[in-house]
Amino acid sequence: MSASAPFSGDLLPAPSSVVASELSFAWPDGTPVLDRLDVSFGTGRTGLVGRNGGGKSTLLRLIAGDLTPLGGSLAISGDVAYLPQHLPLLTGRTVADLLGISARRTALRAIVAGDADPAQFTALDDDWEVEARTLETLDRLGVLRGVDDVLDRPVGTLSGGEAVLTGVAGLLLRRAAISLMDEPTNNLDRPARELLYIAVDSWPGVLIVVSHDRELLERVDEIVELRDGHARLFGGPYSTYAEILSAEQETAQRQVRAAEGEVAREKRQYVETQVKLARRLRTARKAELEKRVPKIVANGLKRKAQVSAGKYRAVQSGRLGDARDALSVAEQSLRDDDRIRVDLPATAVPAGRTVLRVGELIVRGPERIAVVGPKGSGKTTLLEAIVGRRDHPHGAVDQPSVPSAYLPQRLDVLDDARTVLDNVRAAAPSATPNEVRAQLARFLVRGNRVDQLAGTLSGGERFRVSLACLLLAEPAPRLLLLDEPTNNLDLDSLEQLTDALAGYRGALIVASHDLVFLEDIGVSRYWAVEEISLPKEVVVPA
Repeated sequence: MSASAPFSGDLLPAPSSVVASELSFAWPDGTPVLDRLDVSFGTGRTGLVGRNGGGKSTLLRLIAGDLTPLGGSLAISGDVAYLPQHLPLLTGRTVADLLGISARRTALRAIVAGDADPAQFTALDDDWEVEARTLETLDRLGVLRGVDDVLDRPVGTLSGGEAVLTGVAGLLLRRAAISLMDEPTNNLDRPARELLYIAVDSWPGVLIVVSHDRELLERVDEIVELRDGHARLFGGPYSTYAEILSAEQETAQRQVRAAEGEVAREKRQYVETQVKLARRLRTARKAELEKRVPKIVANGLKRKAQVSAGKYRAVQSGRLGDARDALSVAEQSLRDDDRIRVDLPATAVPAGRTVLRVGELIVRGPERIAVVGPKGSGKTTLLEAIVGRRDHPHGAVDQPSVPSAYLPQRLDVLDDARTVLDNVRAAAPSATPNEVRAQLARFLVRGNRVDQLAGTLSGGERFRVSLACLLLAEPAPRLLLLDEPTNNLDLDSLEQLTDALAGYRGALIVASHDLVFLEDIGVSRYWAVEEISLPKEVVVPA
């Protein structure tokens, strides 16, 4: 017997896992979300990715027991702890409630006070160090350091980032076999993200995390992609997933081009065949009319030619059909992820031209600048002061010398009661409806979606239409300001934003905690703010 083998008669606990088989779910109005989905998760860290609305959050809620499947099976081995995307921060609850330790704290205090009721010991579950362990975990995650009576603090007083990290601490304290997180970095500033990354690096048991944060996804053991109702496993972190998809799409594109070439060749061959056969039949008819051969012989030759022509046509038609089928198969392997391709020459600003002065800092030409700093440090205040929405507490923020546009976090630039077309025409009144439709198509808003009310758009559509309203506006913005633009975007939408900014030629100032995104869009300067101060130039983000 090896040293690692169990003693005779001992049973090893079954490894924790989640196995979905033909899992189906639809909303009460009948809208399908998951249809006969097969997917499994084992020990380790798994990043769950896919388009918004593709069922990622729904799958987590099914695993957590918040929703009930309509069909199929969901086998869960181990207890489950779940951190939803939007925490219910009820005003009557405390931090201890959010952490899930209130019952144990109450039991511990009762026992220390002399209560020997067995129910108290059951509630405590032998967790005698619950308060010390909780405070240690909160401190490790950098949450509420130096706050008196932190466990009794009302959750309504927490910031979004504090609430999320407190929820993460609750998962660690729960010590569940299976942990679920839904977009945990959405409301976290840079320091908080770094603390979450450290926690994920050593996360025990099964961890399933839905996220568009590529830095977080780089720390997982595998990626599962939900796409078109199917789940696909990719071994390795996000970079491996991206490399595999890129290689597959390059191969698919080559196959499509080859199949298109084959279809074109078979079409030419088919036309040439038709011409040859028509020529032969004309020659046969001419010979008959000129009486160069007896009628009985001519009729026989004609029938033979017709039969031969029919067979030839069938063969050529079959080859063309096969070529078209091969093209269809090749196109199915090619993803339909549309990319935004726009060229915005009217937004260009000459190099060296002074665009903006903020205190001692100057923006010249088409510079790309990131505004960084912790939550509440004044990034939004700075952007709103630049566009004249508010005064900055420290003044010294001049108005831009060029037309500017601002996209706030709330995406509230659209009139929900007006159509997409009318919203864009309000921003660009001299453009004709056909011109607006053509431009919106470049932002992936096509057909009857252009005539839809803005209030009925999906999240991704609303983002693209908001971006179109800003970039197509009159006069064209030569300074563009974006406030946390990657929050709540799926990976496809994030790529589309990067594409759109590639066609923008003006100056750009972006407040963001997403360093990968900032690098992708070509940021070359960083401004750091703290405590609502004027920004200071930094070499790298703090």
